[in-house]
Amino acid sequence: MDILFTPNALLALLTLTFLEIILGIDNIVFLSIVSGKLNTEDQPKARRIGLLLAMVFRIILLFGITWVLSLQDTLFSIDLGAFFQAHVTGQSLIIFGGGLFLLYKSVSEIHHKLEGEEEGTTGKASNSLSKAIIQIALLNIVFSFDSILTAVGMVSMKEPIEGGFGYEGALIIMILSVVISIIIMMVFAGPVSKFVNEHPTIQILGLSFLILIGVMLLAEGSHLAHFRFGNDVEVTSIPKGYLYFSIFFSLFVEFLNLRMKKTKKPVKLHNNKIIDKDLTNTDITD
Repeated sequence: MDILFTPNALLALLTLTFLEIILGIDNIVFLSIVSGKLNTEDQPKARRIGLLLAMVFRIILLFGITWVLSLQDTLFSIDLGAFFQAHVTGQSLIIFGGGLFLLYKSVSEIHHKLEGEEEGTTGKASNSLSKAIIQIALLNIVFSFDSILTAVGMVSMKEPIEGGFGYEGALIIMILSVVISIIIMMVFAGPVSKFVNEHPTIQILGLSFLILIGVMLLAEGSHLAHFRFGNDVEVTSIPKGYLYFSIFFSLFVEFLNLRMKKTKKPVKLHNNKIIDKDLTNTDITD
């Protein structure tokens, strides 16, 4: 336990916590959009359940880290000669399937918001909470895999004498980072969801982010499965830094637009004052 209070361990904890929060942005956006379709009294419950599920899935995967790493083994191979080759793993199937689900959900939500409510959809709010929780749980599994694999790649599980934290020390650091990040996200999930649901442009922007993340998951799943077209073209993963930079830059531009809309004064026609003055000076009896 003494190694947890070393500067390296504290730095690793802070770094992992910050990373978990950054990786959880897509989770909060998805929660905001899914919970926004529920009744007002059910929205906080859906957000709490969603974030608690995220924490539980991550901790379970951390305790089963050996099983998670075993999913890197090849399940089956596809060899179509020089045209296409692949070595599919368990991790690639989960992440690829999650990308497909996220793409489907994002595109269908954008279509739903553009087309509007269909007739006869009222009265289904009682079942929507359970459906929302199922959708949140399915996507949390994918987000949890992505988050845990990133965390394992950053924390050394070597023995302390070799410069690492050891298996138990690394496990405790990762669990603490998950718990702290989920608590922070719970605090800010409500205000973020309220802000997203009150601004239609932010909702469309958030759904567009989910499409980008879905494409990233498809590319990452294809990379883990070693998709190869021809002899030289192999699918590579999209660096997360590029993705999150585009997200933050788009949000920054949208915040500037919202700021300008609030501070911009409405256009006033100067002719109105002249007309009003002429009307007041006109003798109505004439």
